[in-house]
Amino acid sequence: MTTELAAAIALFNSGEFYACHDALEAMWVEAAVDEKKFYQGLLQIAVAFYHLGNKNLRGATVLLGEGRFRLIPYEPTYCPTGQVLAAAVDVQRLRSETRDFLALLQGIPPVAEASANEEPASIDQLLTEIATGQRHYPKIQ
Repeated sequence: MTTELAAAIALFNSGEFYACHDALEAMWVEAAVDEKKFYQGLLQIAVAFYHLGNKNLRGATVLLGEGRFRLIPYEPTYCPTGQVLAAAVDVQRLRSETRDFLALLQGIPPVAEASANEEPASIDQLLTEIATGQRHYPKIQ
């Protein structure tokens, strides 16, 4: 049985971040007060990756940080009321993976500069690494 959240997670994990945003926003609007921040956190992370795909580094960085913050109360795992999932969302893992991805984004200089380390020197390089499978967006487990 597929639920709204399971469908949104599938969109997120397949890289369809804008469609995921739409699905999560609908759930966020209808959510109980104690669950709103959970949906908002997931939504902000999805929008962060959408911004990244559009080369909006600042927007991606800000929303990734805000989304991570909103998910703190739901660690280690969480399943909203009325949602049927194979397993609760591993919030702790998502926050850990997005922390690492946020650090990666924060290491990209505003203007591309040559770098001798393993960090991408530009947003274009990072997007190429994602497209070629050298790096991956975090997944919701």
